[in-house]
Amino acid sequence: MKKVLLILSALVFAIVALAGCGADNKQASNDSKTLKVGATSVPHAEILEQIKDDLAKDGIKLEIVEYSDYVQPNLNLNDKELDANYFQHMPYLEDFVKQHPEVKLVSAGGIHIEPMGVYSKKVKNLKELKDGASISIPNDPTNGGRALALLAKAGVITLKDGVGVTATIQDITSNPKNIKFQELEPAQVPRTLDDVDAAVINSNFAMQVQLNPVKDNIFIEDSTSPYVNIVAVRTGDENRPEIQALMKALKSEKVKKFIAEKYNGAVVAAF
Repeated sequence: MKKVLLILSALVFAIVALAGCGADNKQASNDSKTLKVGATSVPHAEILEQIKDDLAKDGIKLEIVEYSDYVQPNLNLNDKELDANYFQHMPYLEDFVKQHPEVKLVSAGGIHIEPMGVYSKKVKNLKELKDGASISIPNDPTNGGRALALLAKAGVITLKDGVGVTATIQDITSNPKNIKFQELEPAQVPRTLDDVDAAVINSNFAMQVQLNPVKDNIFIEDSTSPYVNIVAVRTGDENRPEIQALMKALKSEKVKKFIAEKYNGAVVAAF
């Protein structure tokens, strides 16, 4: 009888021990958090790659989801398919929210600036553009207006007073060279370079087609550009510990050094 009792006690102890291990394993898995961040590949995803190990030390697994457009990252974030995204500047987000009132997104902070530039395979200076020349520009409201404002600053066109970066084609008041504009999704603009006389391209998309925004542009925004690229989150998530850890890692000296050495002025840290 004593032997039977000893065996039963041992079995009970083993079951309790296994249950305890299961609870410990479950607790360990709960302590490991995944942060899913949407980003365009260059430079956003490249910058995020630099902080994976830093976040891992805080028990956060960073999962980077790459996008090639400017619409889905915001829709997916709003639908809770992402925890954050990193691809846009504040004027774009503000306009996006106006166009999609169901979307409740805010900025968690700014990280870098990508100057917008004009590129061409046919002319070396905008003054060389001939009558009736074609220029491709982004078709989204903020980047399209930004492109037109850049061309106005270069003297190619003039715009209505006060429209600034909210300008549209209809706001052009003077077009002395009768420029023909092609409006396309931002990611598609670099692919038109063989077909147009010039193209106004966001730096991240320029770098994706091996254009150097510093060396290859024929006109580019200067350091006064207000277009800081931000990390966007759902309203109310700004203070989530994981988001705070993400922002701390992105605003580190390590990231600032990486941006400076990797992009040689084509991307500039904004912190």
